[in-house]
Amino acid sequence: MDILEIMKMLKQRYPFLMVDRITEYDETHITGYKNVTINEPFFNGHFPGDPTMPGVMILESMGQVASVLLGLKLGNEQGGKIAFLAGIDKARFRRPVRPGDKLVTKAELLKARSNSAKVKTVAYVDDEVVAEGEFMCIIGDTLTKKEEAES
Repeated sequence: MDILEIMKMLKQRYPFLMVDRITEYDETHITGYKNVTINEPFFNGHFPGDPTMPGVMILESMGQVASVLLGLKLGNEQGGKIAFLAGIDKARFRRPVRPGDKLVTKAELLKARSNSAKVKTVAYVDDEVVAEGEFMCIIGDTLTKKEEAES
């Protein structure tokens, strides 16, 4: 999937869209990546002279790959529903991510119900694990009842 297809599935937009491409996927597994560049807005302050991708942004990239997996799993049944983050278990950071790195996330669907899911994610740079965690998601409507009535 290229960026245009990804943008059809995710609500995030620049500078918060943290997935550039999905390279493989099936019903329970997905691999995607984010090319980390010095132009990322967070590098201005994190950290001057030692640019390091914030852990929360690494998790965001991992979570967005997991969201694409859930969107693909829902398929035509998606109908305006998206995955909202409900929690992260077993989150660990192994090494820094820096400008020029290709942050690759592999995700595996552990559990899926009609309104929730659990996805195991592992992020790599050059085949070295940089972060991992298990994401719990709630599958919900993208519009509140008030927004729906106004549209």
